[in-house]
Amino acid sequence: MAIVQIPGMGLINYIFDLSHARLLSLFILLPAFFSLLTRSDTARFGRSGSDKALAAYLLLMVVLFFREANLTSTMRQIFYIFIDVFLPYFVVSRSLRSMQDFRDALLSLVLAIMVLAPLAVFESYKSWLLYSSLTEVLGVEEGMTKYLARDGLLRVIVTAGQPIVLGYLMAVGMGLYLFLQHSIKQNGVRRLGFALLTAGLIAPVSRGPWIGAAIMFIVFIATGPFALRRLASLALAAMIALPLVAMLPGGERVINLLPFIGTTEKGGIDYREQLITNSLIVIQRNPWFGSDDFLNTPEMEAMRQGEGIIDIVNHYIGITLKTGVVGLGLFVAFFGITLLGIYRAMRSIPDRTSEERLLGRVLLATLLAILTIIFTVSSIAYIPIVYWCVAGIGVAYAQMMRKRANDLPSSNPQFKTGDPLQYP
Repeated sequence: MAIVQIPGMGLINYIFDLSHARLLSLFILLPAFFSLLTRSDTARFGRSGSDKALAAYLLLMVVLFFREANLTSTMRQIFYIFIDVFLPYFVVSRSLRSMQDFRDALLSLVLAIMVLAPLAVFESYKSWLLYSSLTEVLGVEEGMTKYLARDGLLRVIVTAGQPIVLGYLMAVGMGLYLFLQHSIKQNGVRRLGFALLTAGLIAPVSRGPWIGAAIMFIVFIATGPFALRRLASLALAAMIALPLVAMLPGGERVINLLPFIGTTEKGGIDYREQLITNSLIVIQRNPWFGSDDFLNTPEMEAMRQGEGIIDIVNHYIGITLKTGVVGLGLFVAFFGITLLGIYRAMRSIPDRTSEERLLGRVLLATLLAILTIIFTVSSIAYIPIVYWCVAGIGVAYAQMMRKRANDLPSSNPQFKTGDPLQYP
């Protein structure tokens, strides 16, 4: 992901970092934000439990930014919070009001992700990163990794910036596709779409997204009809498939790449374990609100890698180091309330085969997959903007079902007056 600095003047070296994601936010989400503010039927921010948890989390971050001596840097970070966090969440959570809105939004997101899949396969097949030299040619800040390999396989990135980010996008795309595929009547087209996303998930050779995708499918099946029978069938198929794959030519190599089972690049797992151990020591010094200079501690210096960077490959650890257990609690509370809202909205639908219930299952499974994957990656590239958007979709879903429940209160006892998740 390429980044350019918008130059300043006088005492201000630069105004802010601009990426194409932020450019889209400024030209698409910002006008949509002001348009939503003018509509009388737009739910006011702060009326739901998710809104309140997010507001508390963002307010804490703003207050902690003032620990920095540089005022311009503090104001820049506040701007980033607005454009990278609040704007995507607010616009998405307030724009989707009908099932057609959800179909359009999910289709747009999945198609954007699906475009990357064949490019990822091409990069893997040719062992050639198509966009690796683009930032150098354009004269902008390097936002993509160099060539990385795992067990002799190129870890592709396309335009995602990091292999794990590409895998993360593919896992999210697969989750949302579970909803969209039921609208595709042609079996061949439906299977082709799923095959593309599966190939795109495999190509980056990133194990965190593989784990997230596995959890996503387990949750999706567990919340559907005949859950126990299907989960048992899935477990049996996995038990049978692993020995068969190991007997095939090259099968041992495939097994070695699998998380928890394989032996390839154990160093990555060891690094993550050491990161947790060292980070806990640093966190104990400033447990409640973290520190802005945690990277300068001896424990974190010991994590510096050959590239000269300290990679906080755990989103939850990164939040705790910066904002303490208070910040982590608010972050987890936001997603916990959002997940609960999705679950309760889904459970309020008596027809287990309805499109609305399917959407709830997909959002629940995808969001849980995201929360699993970010345990293995830092807050880089598209990671945050995607999970804020998916959380916004979940809040919009709960709000839509809540509105229907208010229209027919007797048929939906889950939503009662005084419910902290309910909009008055």
